[in-house]
Amino acid sequence: MSALSEGLTQIVIPLASLVGIGFALLQWFLVSRVKLLSQDSSNGYKQKLIESDEEEEGINNLEISIKCTEIQHAISVGATSFLFTEYKYLGIFMCVFGAIIFLFLGSVKGFSTKSEPCTYSQGNTCKPALANAFFSTIAFLLGALTSVLSGYLGMKIATYANARTTLEARKGVGKAFITAFRSGAVMGFLLAANGLLVLYVSINLFKLYYGDDWEGLYESITGYGLGGSSMALFGRVGGGIYTKAADVGADLVGKVERNIPEDDPRNPAVIADNVGDNVGDIAGMGSDLFGSYAESSCAALFVASISSFGISHEFTAMSYPLLISSMGIVVCLITTLFATDLFEIKKVSDIEPSLKRQLLISTVLMTAGIAVVSFFALPSEFTLFNFGTEKEVKNWHLFFCVAIGLWAGLIIGYTTEYYTSNAYSPVQDVADACRTGAATNVIFGLALGYKSVIIPIFAIAIAIYVSFSLAAMYGIAVAALGMLSTIATGLAIDAYGPISDNAGGIAEMAGMSHKIRERTDALDAAGNTTAAIGKGFAIGSAALVSLALFGAYVSRAGIKTVDVLTPKAFIGLIVGAMLPYWFSAMTMKSVGSAALKMVEEVRRQFNTIPGLMEGRVKPDYANCVKISTDASLREMIPPGALVMLTPLIVGTLFGVETLAGVLAGALVSGVQVAVSASNTGGAWDNAKKYIEAGVSEHAKSLGPKGSECHKAAVIGDTIGDPLKDTSGPSLNILIKLMAVESLVFAPFFAAHGGFLFKFI
Repeated sequence: MSALSEGLTQIVIPLASLVGIGFALLQWFLVSRVKLLSQDSSNGYKQKLIESDEEEEGINNLEISIKCTEIQHAISVGATSFLFTEYKYLGIFMCVFGAIIFLFLGSVKGFSTKSEPCTYSQGNTCKPALANAFFSTIAFLLGALTSVLSGYLGMKIATYANARTTLEARKGVGKAFITAFRSGAVMGFLLAANGLLVLYVSINLFKLYYGDDWEGLYESITGYGLGGSSMALFGRVGGGIYTKAADVGADLVGKVERNIPEDDPRNPAVIADNVGDNVGDIAGMGSDLFGSYAESSCAALFVASISSFGISHEFTAMSYPLLISSMGIVVCLITTLFATDLFEIKKVSDIEPSLKRQLLISTVLMTAGIAVVSFFALPSEFTLFNFGTEKEVKNWHLFFCVAIGLWAGLIIGYTTEYYTSNAYSPVQDVADACRTGAATNVIFGLALGYKSVIIPIFAIAIAIYVSFSLAAMYGIAVAALGMLSTIATGLAIDAYGPISDNAGGIAEMAGMSHKIRERTDALDAAGNTTAAIGKGFAIGSAALVSLALFGAYVSRAGIKTVDVLTPKAFIGLIVGAMLPYWFSAMTMKSVGSAALKMVEEVRRQFNTIPGLMEGRVKPDYANCVKISTDASLREMIPPGALVMLTPLIVGTLFGVETLAGVLAGALVSGVQVAVSASNTGGAWDNAKKYIEAGVSEHAKSLGPKGSECHKAAVIGDTIGDPLKDTSGPSLNILIKLMAVESLVFAPFFAAHGGFLFKFI
């Protein structure tokens, strides 16, 4: 028996969620105390309060604040408009795919309403397959809605905070950092708490029908992970195409051809570029990490339900994954205070160490938290399902499984930082390669990306071996959860990046002084690295999550062993390994074709609008926003269809063994491609910023802005844009989404799959 009673467990989990939501609202309130201007319909602009401790010489602060408010409003309207249009498409997809889930799973037993013998709990009867079909569909819709909500809330807080960060930069870099970081924390805590609360409530509501049939209950709950990740895929791909089409168009024409600064208000694509930061890097990334969290929880719960926890109905032990997440919220709350209240940022060089400290503090505190949860929530000894056999496990085994996932995440984060931060030699070497042009810059950047794969893969491999040895597939599932247990802090430092990027754009467009732009650039450069760290976490956790889901799928589909020497499994393996390349080709080409239209439109405006280069007239921002919107909504469908249809087609036509091969192949190749793509793009971006900042003597020798070295760096950055913000981050969704979809549809594939092989 667990030391923690069921009644206390039922209180602790929702309480932790509510604490997380309360803390997020507190952070939002603190950000809201930085006032902008309000627009009164009758009186025009009316000053509420402009807080500034140091006046900018020769610049009217009221005029600056009015401009900041106007720009923020334009970005917010653009982002909200795009997301609402995208969500209309996704609403149709949710209804159609929900119907597919119901029809496929309901047909397993011919839509029978009779109870049937349980698959794992021998001698017991379970609820009918039709009930599993219905509740899996409901769970899918709940996961999808929570994922959409996570992305939308993130976007709203980011567009709320961007101009406030700009205005706070007038007081100093420390004030601006706190505003940006608190805004990121709002998103992080809302997402972590909402994800946990909705999952907890869903389990308790489903239990009203399922009663003692925990096998059926937790099998249907896997639909929650499927819903979360399917929305994340379209959000990541659609948002990624939007933001990178605008970014590439703005950079190539603005910086390289016209030699104007980044985010210059004369550039027609500048509003679309800043909108893109919010719909891609914020909304897409929020949905992505929510999907990872939902799937790792669902994988762990499913494996536990067919182990001694589920069979003997030990609710506290079953809720171990939820208790880990609850502890994570408390730990991240304490960690956040170190950045916002306990340590003050006094100079630019303090920013990156402060963000890195967040990772280390949360990891150390969470290790202690895991030990507490493992001791109180788990019996001292129990058995776990291990492909048809039972594995004897002790509670300290699970402590090591979760802890190794947590520390593997930290290693991946720090490795990513080493390879993408311009404070270290890899990025400086890439910047130095710009001396001889764009070609050598590209060669060095690609080499850096490939090399950056080595340590993360070893970290993932060690985590897999240790956790599987100690606790079989359940060990891998909770190791993934360990990596994501500090998701609130991870998201806070990740969302901080795009908010700082937007703040810099607003400073440039509002005509603020060079000093302010330097501060926002420093925040943005650190944000680029933290965004790369966030992607590293997402990819590492996706590898562990998809392996855990793969194990659950193999168990549910009734496969004894996956033998790659059999032709059915091997053809799946080789096709699965190809899928990440096919997917990347589709997303890269989508960005390329959208960027082509954007470049042509920006050139057209510069060539045909008199007085645009002189700043006498405003460009047509709306046309560029329309190009990005139309392209992203149109182009997100084919890559999404590839991922969603592959498991359905392979499972139905070729059977469960071939699908197992596809999942294994996609996992193995997808992780490598995703890590290298994300880090290559991040390194090129920071190599450009290294030259632009000109802090060291080496950087000054490569600059200034507009030099041939700088132009070569900009070209590398634009090549890396779709790699780091579209293809790379979307690949981790591909590998885990195909795995969770296969698990949800496993009963159908086991009963009716392999249609083609029956005739061969």
